[in-house]
Amino acid sequence: MMEKFRARVRPHDRAITLPSGRPARPRWHTRRMSTVLLLLPDFLLIALGFVLCRRTALNGTVWQAAERLVYYLLFPVLLFNSILKSPLQPTQTVSLGVACLGTTAVGIVIALALGRWPGVDARRHASGAQTAYRFNSFIGLALAERLGGPPGLAWMALCIALCVPLANVAAVWPLARHGGHPYGRELLRNPLILSTVAGLLANIAGVSFPDAVSTTLQRIGLAALPIGLMAAGAGLRFGGLKAAPGLAAALMAIRHALLPAVAIGLTAALALPPEQRLIVVLFAALPTASSAYVLASRMGGDGGYAAGLVTLSTLLGMLSVPLWLGVIRMAP
Repeated sequence: MMEKFRARVRPHDRAITLPSGRPARPRWHTRRMSTVLLLLPDFLLIALGFVLCRRTALNGTVWQAAERLVYYLLFPVLLFNSILKSPLQPTQTVSLGVACLGTTAVGIVIALALGRWPGVDARRHASGAQTAYRFNSFIGLALAERLGGPPGLAWMALCIALCVPLANVAAVWPLARHGGHPYGRELLRNPLILSTVAGLLANIAGVSFPDAVSTTLQRIGLAALPIGLMAAGAGLRFGGLKAAPGLAAALMAIRHALLPAVAIGLTAALALPPEQRLIVVLFAALPTASSAYVLASRMGGDGGYAAGLVTLSTLLGMLSVPLWLGVIRMAP
């Protein structure tokens, strides 16, 4: 009976092993498809917000209130809770942190320098520049766990904890300067920066909450992603990108082409192990943060332009993330 069963098993149904006896890695096209499917729900949520705002009673007024809820409560709680629970061990991963910070810093410098191009609208640049170097933490954590298991998740959490303050400060600065707000006051009052700093301090101090409080914070944070993405879709103006297609192309080139290439170079120069190189390149190739739209809107920027860039970046990420992961896997 067993022999008949084995005869019916097709070759591709059997586990594939290497000569060393270790199981072979899944085929690349399978990993690429799973990554694309992981990004798809985010894009669908943005599309849902766009449709709901224009085809139902949930009009712009509703989404403006939702936008304020996300900016002042949901996203700050999510950032605080995520950083609080991240296993920070910088002494063991100094090179990893340097690679992530260096990659983000390159994106910030080049994105802000684009504001000096002739004819670039200051308000539009201040709103869109952040999309070149900010990153979608939720997608990053989900992919890191699937690619690297618990160690990969811990390394991605470290990259996020180190780079969120840097990216948020760089995002607030041009918006505050353009809006005529005192920069120092905007930084001190910005809920995203305050929650990030509070999360880092609480993590270092070893703060822990009772289960009831911890569960409440977690549930509040979980609401940030879907509502934030739908709010981005509700505020979407596709025509906004047409006003400055060259700037949009440059910002997306930084986000999805330049930064992953910089990450590959930095990880090679720092001689990171292959597992950490994969996580850093993943971090560098992530789509931009959905909260970029919320920040631009709440600080008087061009929210429609930022929302268009968020949507475009999410779509590009479905292609660029698998591509760059394939490149780093083939690297020596």
